[in-house]
Amino acid sequence: MTPRILYKRLALAEMVTWTLLILGMIGKYAFGLEWATTVGGSIHGFVFLCYAVTTVLVWVDKRWSFGTGVLGLASAIIPYATYPFERSVEKRGLLDGPWRLGSDEESPRGVHEKLVASALRSPVLALIVTVVVVAVVFSLLLLAGPPTEWFS
Repeated sequence: MTPRILYKRLALAEMVTWTLLILGMIGKYAFGLEWATTVGGSIHGFVFLCYAVTTVLVWVDKRWSFGTGVLGLASAIIPYATYPFERSVEKRGLLDGPWRLGSDEESPRGVHEKLVASALRSPVLALIVTVVVVAVVFSLLLLAGPPTEWFS
């Protein structure tokens, strides 16, 4: 799967899960459905973490500027901003081509490129590690409770 296809799918998924979260909030506060935010928020949180991991992978592989990478991560925080961001980087050619570090043609420079190259060259192992890491972070966030209760 190319960076363009993966990033496009996750940007859209992030947008869809924002809708689920917002519908869950409406269900909770308008109709007293306490479970609605748990379901919508959990799905959104999982996709949010996957989008963030993918943003970092693409950022490193495509050598995005620091500002573009940070903007990509920040776009997940603002409802529905991931899709316009994805469209913007695609129009600028920042998603073009295959994974640069996925082949043996280019030697990775630095620790961050070596980690991304390892992930791209062993995708099954990388997927397993990513799912485990996202699941651990996701579980810790569930234990922490809703973000509205973190500082109260």
